Amino acid sequence: MLVQLNRSDQNRAFAPNSTAVPVPGLDRQRADPVVVVLGHPGRVAALRSHLPSGWSVRFASGPSDVRADEIVLISGARVDDVRAVRAAVASRTRVVALVDEDTRADLVAGVLTAGADVCVRGGQPAILASHLVACRRRQLADRWMNLESALPAP
Repeated sequence: MLVQLNRSDQNRAFAPNSTAVPVPGLDRQRADPVVVVLGHPGRVAALRSHLPSGWSVRFASGPSDVRADEIVLISGARVDDVRAVRAAVASRTRVVALVDEDTRADLVAGVLTAGADVCVRGGQPAILASHLVACRRRQLADRWMNLESALPAP
């Protein structure tokens, strides 16, 4: 009963009696992560079994088919592929470039410079899955990085 008497739904940042979250949208449930694969589907055929439960993998026809908050995995990535994807998706979208195990260092550096967040050599499913999970953690952490700038002005 005391909680109801003191309750206030006014969105005043960190006010003692406010039950509202200080920034709109922070309290909503996040959807299960989706990995969107562009490129060679055969190279990532076993990936789904190494991802945490709730994760899904889907194959897209091109960068325009990527939705917000999905993680993009470019299989057989080249510099031009990464540039095209980075130009088409939102800046908060994580882009993972998968290259051959024996890829030269200049291609690895090129895809990272072109905008990939991660470049993985070889594509062993367990290692690739761990990189994708780390990308998801960084994606969620970015929401909290600039929390103060998102708060309403006093």
